[in-house]
Amino acid sequence: MQTPSLSKRSFLKLSAAAGVAGAVGGMAAGPFRALAAGPEPRPGGQVIVGISQEPTVFNPLMPGSEYDQGIWWQLFSTLWYIDADGTIVPDLAAELPTVANGGLSADGRIWKIRLRKGVTWHDGTPFTAHDVKYTLDLINNPDFKVRNRVGHSLLRNVTVIADDELQWVLAEPFAPYMSVLSLTFIVPRHILGKADDPNTAPFNTAPVGTGPFRWGERRAGELVLLEKNPAYHGDGPYLDRVVFRYIPDQTMLYTQFRSGEIDYLGLSGLQPAFDAEARALPDRRIVAAPAPFVEHIALNHGFAPFADKAVRQALYLAMNRKARLEAIYHGRPIETESYVPHGHWAFDDGLPKHSHDPAAAKALLDKAGWLPGADGIRQKDGVRLAFTNSTSAGSQSREQAQQLLKQDWREIGVDMTIENMPGAVIWGEFWQKSQYQSVMVASNFLQGSDPDVTPRFSSKAIPAQGGSGLNTYQYRNPEVDGLLERGSREMDQAVRRKIYQRLQQIIREDLVFLPVSQSVIVEGVKAKLTGYRPNINASSNCWNMRHWFWAA
Repeated sequence: MQTPSLSKRSFLKLSAAAGVAGAVGGMAAGPFRALAAGPEPRPGGQVIVGISQEPTVFNPLMPGSEYDQGIWWQLFSTLWYIDADGTIVPDLAAELPTVANGGLSADGRIWKIRLRKGVTWHDGTPFTAHDVKYTLDLINNPDFKVRNRVGHSLLRNVTVIADDELQWVLAEPFAPYMSVLSLTFIVPRHILGKADDPNTAPFNTAPVGTGPFRWGERRAGELVLLEKNPAYHGDGPYLDRVVFRYIPDQTMLYTQFRSGEIDYLGLSGLQPAFDAEARALPDRRIVAAPAPFVEHIALNHGFAPFADKAVRQALYLAMNRKARLEAIYHGRPIETESYVPHGHWAFDDGLPKHSHDPAAAKALLDKAGWLPGADGIRQKDGVRLAFTNSTSAGSQSREQAQQLLKQDWREIGVDMTIENMPGAVIWGEFWQKSQYQSVMVASNFLQGSDPDVTPRFSSKAIPAQGGSGLNTYQYRNPEVDGLLERGSREMDQAVRRKIYQRLQQIIREDLVFLPVSQSVIVEGVKAKLTGYRPNINASSNCWNMRHWFWAA
């Protein structure tokens, strides 16, 4: 689909006023619109959310998973968020900054934010512009263990003008910043600002926010309970409480959904083996929604064998990807070669298609000097082509996929050992500090809905090497660094598309990771639970629980 070229001024107007679906890069969510219709909200009751991984990170600025984000959306607020239609909706901000209303300079560098009045923190303290400034300053504090500084690092002269207004300057135009801020939760200055060390503050285990629900309690290994915030500044919440129940065994998770003990089974979704039975359950809705997550085999380029491109190519050729998706996932996922979801304006559908060719894989390894040893496992210069693969323990479909992958790679003389662990362990420093060799994982590479992937592939975003970001692959490429810089500064969407399509081509050519599929998450919800609405612009479909309620 052709997209008209946008001037810099037009881009800034559109990105802030017309929503990200066309201007910043959101994807329309037409199939989900009908889910928003329903009866008038009724207050009361609770919802029990069944999840397979335990939330453990409650400071929303620190590195966490989509399971943690499910909690963050309830406790905290952003300046604005992106809804299921791809529209930017003001939250703590009174309005979206645009050139027309004086909130943005024509060159995109000066931002003036007007805040909603009358907002309070859960402890009753008034929310002010000082909290926003503190949050942005904390993100850029080099001693703080932040999730991501991309975009924020460009901030200069963050100035509080009044309790309900602040201003900042960007060192240079940064097209994705509107989207970055849609996922930047604001934290309280009056609490964290008094902590000796924000990294270890009591706040991190008993958070205080401005969101629709307040912290109740956490029972480690069991649940997190949140209570209604009666002073919430927006619509809702209608529920009295929300319980996130952690059940790592996905068979047990489904069993409790089937019996009615769980009201919403999301995030990890229904396992394919239960799909047919679940659709026949009375008083349930089963929703299949394409998600921005891309399932892939993450390779640590700091592990010597994976630094050899021939090894990465051979592993990809040896994967019987299509057969695995059919056998285990019943053909649900969408095969992909890119980290950008299908349907996104930046998606490149011309990337080389995967082929299953073990003979070609063997020939590649032979040519690269990886020759079979006495035990059949290839080696080069005394190094065996052997490595571990990890994923979250208890994920039956992934564990089955690992077994098939192990067989595929054993056929070409590669030894893969399975080494799984609980989600709270694997997605901690093991993943964040690149302590793994290979991991089976699904990641959302977008920033909100923007295709900027600086946190994922920039050489400055490698946590294990002192960088701030999510490049746990430890991948370095000067051309990629240059394209990332150009893409973040460019305001013309047509030009940005070309930049990001070139990036996709390089990432696919280099096989930074081995792409498998774009996720289609099948979630289950009780029929009378109203307001649930999948959102491809968020990493958790719990994003709008403030609007959920039980119909009569």
